[in-house]
Amino acid sequence: MDIKAFKMDGLGNDFVIIDNREKITNLTKDQIVKICDRNFIGCDQLIFIEPDSSADANLKFFNSDGGESGACGNGTRCVANLISNEKNNKSIILNTLSGKLKSEILEKKIVTTEIGKAKLKWDEIPLSKEMDTKNLNIKIIDTNNNEHLGGTAINVGNPHIVFFVKRIEDFNIEKIGPEIENHEIFPEKCNVSIAQIFNKNLIKVKVWERGAGLTKACGTAACATAYAGKLNNLTENKTDIEFATGKLSISIDENDSIHMKGPVSNIKEINIKL
Repeated sequence: MDIKAFKMDGLGNDFVIIDNREKITNLTKDQIVKICDRNFIGCDQLIFIEPDSSADANLKFFNSDGGESGACGNGTRCVANLISNEKNNKSIILNTLSGKLKSEILEKKIVTTEIGKAKLKWDEIPLSKEMDTKNLNIKIIDTNNNEHLGGTAINVGNPHIVFFVKRIEDFNIEKIGPEIENHEIFPEKCNVSIAQIFNKNLIKVKVWERGAGLTKACGTAACATAYAGKLNNLTENKTDIEFATGKLSISIDENDSIHMKGPVSNIKEINIKL
């Protein structure tokens, strides 16, 4: 099977994008896992673009473990840029499992996407039982064997937990991430962020993505972290989220809707042989 696809990334958070609007490509879970494997093509998520009469397109996201995801912020921004080039339109609406997302393409491949309102109720995250989502009081341990209790749970199309710590370097996200992702309190697993507040407008973050593992950046994690910062009175309505590969700018408007702005890569056409 030969598949024509695109490869794009947002701050190193990379995607294989397959356009199913004219020719449909059906893949098994094992085939999705193979494409995402970095010993083959390699990506954090695989995205299908599908026709949609109520939007510019419908998107389906699959993590590198083959499981479907409800949202992917950087992936949405990448596809918005791709379709914008095709339609010569700077405003793109894409349908996802988490709702319709509007993107605006700015200069120099900067794309802003409105993610919408965060969900904060325990059964919306979802959690396995009723808890205070502002502080789940979950324990993580740093590299000096010190215990840290906390964790703010937020759903921004997919479930997230954000831990605010004094020194991000003191925490091994590759160890903590899979432990918390698979914690019994999260029946659908979760994305895990370790975050350090530098000032009211800057947070540094490391992310472990549900179903994908360690990623260089994560758009929905940036949104969840910024919102959690505001919720805990740690940051302002506009906050830069810094990853190892660059920054995403997150703003929360007067309607409590979250907007994400950042760069996308060039569009690379690839051919996949399965």
